[in-house]
Amino acid sequence: MKVLIFFMVFTFMFTSCKKPKDEQSKYLTESYSQNDQEHPGKKLMETHCYLCHDATTSEAERLGPPMIAIKKRYIFPDTSKEEFVNDMQDWIKNPNEKDAKMYGAVRRFGVMQKLPYSEEVIGQIADYMFDNQIEQPVWFEEHYKQMRGNMKR
Repeated sequence: MKVLIFFMVFTFMFTSCKKPKDEQSKYLTESYSQNDQEHPGKKLMETHCYLCHDATTSEAERLGPPMIAIKKRYIFPDTSKEEFVNDMQDWIKNPNEKDAKMYGAVRRFGVMQKLPYSEEVIGQIADYMFDNQIEQPVWFEEHYKQMRGNMKR
């Protein structure tokens, strides 16, 4: 009997805790992997970066480009993980218009403020970004295709 009650309570907890698809889910494509939940960089990115770079934020409320845009702008076929991590660390330590690689984002949002994150935190976030797919807004692929011709390496 106890096993049956435990099973019913357990089942109830998991079925009642599922969040219904909310309004924000319509902004995302399914471009992230489910097995990346354990990487410490994922949680750090969600905690430190998504305030301004969340893929679910509406166009009108966006404070910066989504993280997928940053990834696609900084990683090319010949970019090593070490180069990417170093680029992210350099940018976060000293964001400035002269060194910006995302010209359109700087025009639209301005240069991001300098943030007090350690190289270790930035490194973990960049490591996660490099190796994993990241959430992206539904509109992003079309935007990326249109803007790709305007990018300079």
